[in-house]
Amino acid sequence: MRLSTRLALIAGLAATLASAGVAAQSWPTRPIRLIVPFSAGGANDLMARAAAEGASKALGQPVLVENKPGGSTTLGADLVAKSPSDGYTFLISAAGVISNSMIKKTMPYKDTDLVPVAMIGLAPSVVLVPANAPYNNLKEFIAASQQGQGFHWATAGTGSTPHFVSGVLETRYGAKLDIVPYKSGSESITAVLGNQVEATSEASIVALPFLRSGKLKALADTWTTRISAYPQLSTASEQGFDELRIAHWAGIHAPHGTPDAILDKMSAAVDAAMKTPAIADRLKGMGIEPIGGSRASFARFVGEERARLGAVVKATGMKDE
Repeated sequence: MRLSTRLALIAGLAATLASAGVAAQSWPTRPIRLIVPFSAGGANDLMARAAAEGASKALGQPVLVENKPGGSTTLGADLVAKSPSDGYTFLISAAGVISNSMIKKTMPYKDTDLVPVAMIGLAPSVVLVPANAPYNNLKEFIAASQQGQGFHWATAGTGSTPHFVSGVLETRYGAKLDIVPYKSGSESITAVLGNQVEATSEASIVALPFLRSGKLKALADTWTTRISAYPQLSTASEQGFDELRIAHWAGIHAPHGTPDAILDKMSAAVDAAMKTPAIADRLKGMGIEPIGGSRASFARFVGEERARLGAVVKATGMKDE
């Protein structure tokens, strides 16, 4: 290659990098999309809308939420993974974004096509049983399940959060559970209310109305801290079940290659949103714990979540048939 040609290529690359740097510094100049891989109204969607509200104020541009449910989050995640890495399309991520590649035979994108940006918050999972159930904590529930044929446990399908909760209860603590897959968490709740199954687990935001009305009984909060809006419920860890650490969480991922300057701005905007008293108090009142934090802290969380869920998949042989 001639020297002049090499110099021209180097100059072209430098110009491209400089242009990208300027674009990142001026970002955002138009509305930003947050793709939610779930239907509207659930914990993930509500956290997305709270983050969008706060981030929009911090960034000075509209942040629009779009629901793209389907494929156990793969439909929405694939859309983002294949979007331009220009900072105008982000994914509202959840545990399925971490675990799908572990349990699905095929995936439309690679895990490395998406990079962690920001933690929004989480809704602890709550172990739920009928209001008249004779057990009042996890120890009593597990002991009762070990008698006879065991208990029926409702999930929202393979790889759902209730499926992982049941997996830990079975493989780590000896519960005897027969998994009954439903299409959604609402169907699982209905099954418990109708005594068709003995138990399920569901996000705190979904569970709280049933607990406050006395229609269901909660045995434990499966995260590391008590629910702000329902502090009378003890955690699984407090009851001696330290390995039962499962929550319905929401974060933000971006297409691989998105400039660090943009990722830093988005992370800071979400962190500021979760620290805004009006937003934080509203989320806590619904049973959601606002988290926020840095890009680095969310990356650590994602790594820990991948290892934790991966261990459950391996122990249970969980596969999406």
